[in-house]
Amino acid sequence: MSIEIKDIDPKIVKRGKEFFQSISGEAPSIFNKGWWTGKVMDWSMKNEDFKVQMFRFVDVLPYLNTSDSLSRHIEEYFAGDDSNIPDVLKWGATKTKFGGGLVAKVLNKTIRSNIEGMARQFIIGQEGKEAVKGIKKLRKDGFTFVLDLLGEATVSEEESAAYMNGYLEVLDAIQKEYGKWNALDSDNDMDWGHAPKVNVAVKPSAFYSQSKPVDVDGTVDGMMAHIEPVFKKVMEMDGFLCIDMEQLKYKEATIELYKRLRTKYRDYPHLGIVFQAYLTCTEQDVRDFLDWAREEDLPVSIRLVKGAYWDYETVLAKQNDWPVPVWTHKPESDICFERVSRLILENHDICHYACASHNIRSIAAVQEMATALNVPDEKYEFQVLYGMAEPVRKGLKNVAKRVRLYCPYGELIPGMAYLVRRLLENTANESFLKQTFADEADMDRLLENPEETLRRQLAESSCKPSPRKGVEGLKDEIPPFKNYPPTDFTVPAQRAAFPEQIDIWRKELGKQYPLFINGKEVTTEDMLDSYNPAKPAEIIGSICQAGKEEIDTAIAGAKEAYLSWRDVDPKERAQYLLDAAEWCRKNVWRLSALQVLEVGKQWDQAQADVGEAIDFMEYYAREMIRLGKPRRMGNAPGEFSQYFYQGKGVAAVIAPWNFPFAISVGMVSAAIVSGCPTLYKPAGISSVIGWQLAEMWRAVGLPDGVFNYTPGRGSVIGDYLVEHPDISMIAFTGSMEVGLRIQEKAAVVQPGQDHCKRVVAEMGGKNAIIIDDDADLDEAVLGVLYSAYGFQGQKCSACSRAIVLEPIYDRFIHRLKEAAESVKLGPSEDPANYMGPVVDKGAQENVMKYVRIAEEEGKILVKREADEKYRADGGCYVPLTIVDGITPEHRIAQEEVFGPVLAVMKAKDMDQAIEWANSTRFALTGAVYSRSPKHLERVSREFRVGNLYLNKPSVGALVERHAFGGFKMSGVGSKSGGPDYLLQFMDPRLVCENTMRRGFAPISEDDDWI
Repeated sequence: MSIEIKDIDPKIVKRGKEFFQSISGEAPSIFNKGWWTGKVMDWSMKNEDFKVQMFRFVDVLPYLNTSDSLSRHIEEYFAGDDSNIPDVLKWGATKTKFGGGLVAKVLNKTIRSNIEGMARQFIIGQEGKEAVKGIKKLRKDGFTFVLDLLGEATVSEEESAAYMNGYLEVLDAIQKEYGKWNALDSDNDMDWGHAPKVNVAVKPSAFYSQSKPVDVDGTVDGMMAHIEPVFKKVMEMDGFLCIDMEQLKYKEATIELYKRLRTKYRDYPHLGIVFQAYLTCTEQDVRDFLDWAREEDLPVSIRLVKGAYWDYETVLAKQNDWPVPVWTHKPESDICFERVSRLILENHDICHYACASHNIRSIAAVQEMATALNVPDEKYEFQVLYGMAEPVRKGLKNVAKRVRLYCPYGELIPGMAYLVRRLLENTANESFLKQTFADEADMDRLLENPEETLRRQLAESSCKPSPRKGVEGLKDEIPPFKNYPPTDFTVPAQRAAFPEQIDIWRKELGKQYPLFINGKEVTTEDMLDSYNPAKPAEIIGSICQAGKEEIDTAIAGAKEAYLSWRDVDPKERAQYLLDAAEWCRKNVWRLSALQVLEVGKQWDQAQADVGEAIDFMEYYAREMIRLGKPRRMGNAPGEFSQYFYQGKGVAAVIAPWNFPFAISVGMVSAAIVSGCPTLYKPAGISSVIGWQLAEMWRAVGLPDGVFNYTPGRGSVIGDYLVEHPDISMIAFTGSMEVGLRIQEKAAVVQPGQDHCKRVVAEMGGKNAIIIDDDADLDEAVLGVLYSAYGFQGQKCSACSRAIVLEPIYDRFIHRLKEAAESVKLGPSEDPANYMGPVVDKGAQENVMKYVRIAEEEGKILVKREADEKYRADGGCYVPLTIVDGITPEHRIAQEEVFGPVLAVMKAKDMDQAIEWANSTRFALTGAVYSRSPKHLERVSREFRVGNLYLNKPSVGALVERHAFGGFKMSGVGSKSGGPDYLLQFMDPRLVCENTMRRGFAPISEDDDWI
């Protein structure tokens, strides 16, 4: 039997009005202005600035363990003049600011007590006995429960095991009591005659710290290992387990986890799963899930919610230019909720339904659909959140009887994160509870069919034009620049692309690659093998090496090409870059897979490298069009001055191996689009990737001589290339030592040289991340881990020093150590592995040298080797290393390692942390994890590096958004991917014409003397 919601809409509205009338005059405690929580909610809904500050303060509160720390943060968050700030907060901030003594301490204690009380309102207990006591009270009032242990971010397997044990402990506490509970509304031992008394919800990602969408099978295995003991305990108690749905990235693994558990324990039906109506894919997901249940002949249970991560999913998608996975208008989620509810109820013969909503329209719709479909009472129930919507749960109990409260349980630190989510939901303008109990919206509007609400909202909304403008290109208008999206590994096709392309590359192993000079392939007898660092016997390719003769030929061709290329319309030069970017998009997986094999990059990092190359070309093309238009200078009558640029001449690009495609393409494309024909010397160990530039430029028809692929041994052609009198500029990325040598050699004028060479050099870093005493350690630990060990620490931006403030040092160190012990090491082509081999034997020897230095200078906390089965193949593995007890005078705190060696330093305060962060001769990147507004403001001024990231990893720069480059010994020149980068490849020219003829001069509207 099927129904149309529109056909029963009058009944839904009628039932909804009856519901409203039954709770007339009541309001949830969170909106009761007589209580502190109600006041805060009221202030939050009236003042967006206060709302942001308040919720951020709530988030950091559990970390403020001293009176001074609490006072300082109250002042920083609330010491403004805003009249909308509550008096108790304003007074506390003012007393703190002016040294309020005892009064300030009392007020601070009051503030902490009130906020912790607000959190406790949503939490049934912080320990087992307290939770059991709260559950007994709920049951006495006629409500059943589902218990959820707070805490989702586990950074190590130690924490995942602790999370599992937390469930087992509270279940032990319940097991001692639940036999004494009388079943609700039942003649047997089950609530309502069919439901287990014990009901538990689990968030699966917390049970496995290495959960990630790129490794679905491994993630499910890891989740299963810790969730299965909890499920067995629940089964022992004849209880019910529900698997919660979290962020979209865990959806596929969560569904697969349910299927494995359900099929493994086929005879135990009390297992449920959550689906989220705010996801656009949910209706199809539920259909597929129900089809699976029928194929397996297994009864299932679904809890349907609207969803709790709307802001996160929306921001993440927009940051990465992914399709937004959630409905972007609130009524769309409500429409989906009703559609999916109908679908589940239509399948009540095999699926039990838990309707989880505070929206009276949604609840009434489910009740009417269930009635129309003759769904038995035991096939559906209603769920609301503990501590919220008390009138709704009371009204539901009166009319539906079967009401279960979702009860968070646990400590206040994770509890605060849960509280912030609840506060955000309830202060959102489209929150049903806010509209109903705070805004007192019209009942008819609240009960309106969401399809009608959507039509009205779309009609009332106006499309906002993009604030960014495109540029006029060679063919037509080029849209505004946007970064190439990173891989979304929740998409199965994107996961499948890597092994497919790796297999294809393996069929081409050992191939020989020529030079590419003046439009022709050139071979030489000198060959260099490039190998897979995970398995050096696997030769990726053999590359011809250029000698001085080949360099002379290439320079001659480039010099000839320069005479015409410098005068090509900038729009035409830009079009070559746009065409090349399109070629890369079509070959993105092939180019990415090659990096996995040749330099050992992880899947996501390999794709990000190709994406950055695309970004460089797209951005520089637009920049050249912007800079390529001559500008009039001044407006004096009688003369006309134009300012414009031309390419400097032949450029030599000397590229690194760590970003073998991105940085190569970035430097080469900048030179070419600026009018400079180029000789490109890739790093020897990434020369097959380097050959892809030749393939790319040849595919788009770049004129002969403008790009020349000239790999060669540094000892043979390095100095020769730099010192050649016909080379006008050198673009280099690599070590400080080589960069300084290039500058020295380039400064000497050679016989026949008619210009001053320009050197653009990005060199090394000794990057630090400061961890403040109020940092969010869930983010800070993972941020440091990724910054230090992503691509084995082989990034110039990698974190090699973690400077941790003393009050939080021990907590941070413990969590970081356990996180590092939990990640997997092995070949990068296996996405389960967090860290792979370093790039070659030379890098391996160098890193091992610094591991020995670390052992001499400090205390080794972690020294993890890859499994012997990987090292047995001769793979270039080095240990993941963490050393503490380090201070600035140690070598390990000063010298660039370029590998996975992290020094941890204990600073007594922020003054010392900043001093130590600035104590090296490098100034490339840095990061700070802090929730202190004043500290963030201060480090922005005083932590002197080229790229500083606040509450983000120190790695992962994006073209335009994070234009990249440092100073001191980290670089010479402006930032790559920035608005002034191309200027380094060009010489400015000015032409001034006297426009006066026999006392007459044309008059322009721009002339200010008119």
